[in-house]
Amino acid sequence: MTRARRVRGYLAPRCVGPIGGTTTLADCMVALRYLLSRQELVEGPAIAEYEAEFARIAGARYACSFWAGRVGLYALLLGLGIGRDDEVLLQVPTHVVVANAIRYTGARPVYVDCTLESYNIDLAEAERRITPNTRVLLLQHTFGNPVDLDAALELASRHNLVVIEDCVHALGATYRGRPVGSFGRAAFFSTEETKTISSTMGGIVTTDDPGLAARLIAFRNGCAAPTASQTIRYLVKFIAYHLLTKPSLHRFTRAIYELGGKRHPLPRATSHDELRGERPANYEQRLSNAQAALALRQLRRLPSNIERRRHVAAAYGARLSEIGYRVPRAADAAEPAFVRYPIWVEDRPHAIRAARPRVLLGNWFTSVLEEAASPEHGAYEAGSCPRAEAAAQHLVNLPTHALIDDSDIDAIVSSLDGLDGLQPAL
Repeated sequence: MTRARRVRGYLAPRCVGPIGGTTTLADCMVALRYLLSRQELVEGPAIAEYEAEFARIAGARYACSFWAGRVGLYALLLGLGIGRDDEVLLQVPTHVVVANAIRYTGARPVYVDCTLESYNIDLAEAERRITPNTRVLLLQHTFGNPVDLDAALELASRHNLVVIEDCVHALGATYRGRPVGSFGRAAFFSTEETKTISSTMGGIVTTDDPGLAARLIAFRNGCAAPTASQTIRYLVKFIAYHLLTKPSLHRFTRAIYELGGKRHPLPRATSHDELRGERPANYEQRLSNAQAALALRQLRRLPSNIERRRHVAAAYGARLSEIGYRVPRAADAAEPAFVRYPIWVEDRPHAIRAARPRVLLGNWFTSVLEEAASPEHGAYEAGSCPRAEAAAQHLVNLPTHALIDDSDIDAIVSSLDGLDGLQPAL
């Protein structure tokens, strides 16, 4: 029987969204305290404490925070001396802001197709796209499923490429027992509201290289501090999302959110300029102290967060395999930490409608460059990565966060039973 809660005489069935479950009421009370007192809202000791704890958990010597992961990547590329005429290999599908960070340095993103087994980079295809100008191999651990790092590092070594790990989906994932992000020259992470932990917006770069760390810190110290009003809006959104994603309310709050469309007052993760591949005026910013404090609280709960995500992902994998879906494959030495669980469906709109009574399916990625007004704005050439283009037409992703219970898993899988989930040979 569908679990439900009685609200003013009506039965309100549970409906879960693609995000949520990373924050607690106690986190919201801390956010509220910052809102009311305004002390140490922007500057304060939580930033250094958060960076130290993140470095420890990520298996790195240094960590440097920024307003967003994309800014961390931009700072990282500059710190490595990447610029005009250099090429950076990166996979699609990815987010437009990743391509933008490369392009803002003057370097050229060279797009590489994914595999349909893991939605990670096709390393054989990456090797074919190496030129004398190729400097960086950017490895995206898509959805929290680690790249085959043994093969990737061997490829990079043979061609003298710098490895950067894109861990925005993958906080908590491991490879050969080590945290992802600890294998390349450096890594960047995101704590934007849809990620494993949330500070509404936020990013952090990790590295073991002291010289690179010094350059990152110098860059960060030259970035603008967020304004008090901007930080307040992020904290309000933090509290709002905690309430809006409650399964007993989400059916109604999501409808109101969608009805509001682009007119809602909450701050957005990606600016209109970025969607067109243009650099926004306020791009280089630091993380606020209040947001660092909220991220730190969640970072200390990371083991239970990841344990629950792995339980949910394992249940999806077992159940979906039984009814004929091809589930994502992990490399032999990898232990994923799926921030969302991706599956291929033949008819995405139909799958979304079928699942909607119980879950609002996530639709990362609907484009090879997610959210871009057009992939052309990221200098992507249509037809160059056919598997990624196909995935962008067929992927849906299931939530793995702590608000998902076993009855939700049963209902979600049942809603997908009978739909065509077979992938074509590409």
